[in-house]
Amino acid sequence: MGILEKIKEIETEMAKTQKNKATEYHLGQLKAKLAKLRTTLQEPAKTGEKGEGFDVQKFGDGRVALIGFPSVGKSTLLTQLTGTSSEAAAYEFTTLTCIPGIIHYNDAKIQLLDLPGIIEGAAQGKGRGRQVIAVCKSADLLLMVLDASKPHAHRQILTAELESVGIRLNRDPPAISFKKKKTGGVSFNSMGPLTKMDDKLCFRILHEYKIHNADVLFKEDCTADDLIDVIEGNRRYIKCLYVYNKVDVCSIEEVDAIAR
Repeated sequence: MGILEKIKEIETEMAKTQKNKATEYHLGQLKAKLAKLRTTLQEPAKTGEKGEGFDVQKFGDGRVALIGFPSVGKSTLLTQLTGTSSEAAAYEFTTLTCIPGIIHYNDAKIQLLDLPGIIEGAAQGKGRGRQVIAVCKSADLLLMVLDASKPHAHRQILTAELESVGIRLNRDPPAISFKKKKTGGVSFNSMGPLTKMDDKLCFRILHEYKIHNADVLFKEDCTADDLIDVIEGNRRYIKCLYVYNKVDVCSIEEVDAIAR
């Protein structure tokens, strides 16, 4: 069974499992398994062939990546902000590679990257999704460009795609101290009351990672997902701005709803 099939199987099992006190340990273990498989999926294939990426050299004082579905106006925005010509047309997937531009603001140079549109399933490699996400991980800020005339669920779909490859939007790293050690078993402590976590769930997650000796300290009330993020150690916490395009086709009530 391939990695994608295993991921699908675990996601199906999690969807079928009722969330209650009796199943939280089982769900925590499934979440850890899922995180491990997704990390494996992001590793470059060991085929000996050079992978085709399109990362551009970092330039200036900061890097901003434009991310969104195809034909939402990313290329037009890049052209307006930087003067760099990025092909825009009425059909989807006009941009097929990464196009950089520079915004000059006071004495700062900000690199703006126009990326190909991503589609649902990008995290599994659909539509050059992996290359796009790899560039996103190197950005200091993401501009998520959304079409105001399309369903609001698009924002959730994009966020879920980024979450599944370890990009956390507008969040701070969890306040959890985690240190592996040679001997002494697992030491689990917290600096306050925990409502979403206990020592048994922590041990189950660590066991899934084959970690039998570690010091774990929760400095705030964190979840099982937060602990998994800290153990994986490869998460990127990036600020994200949501840019709504084509608001002129919406009614004033719809624009008001988006603004709120």
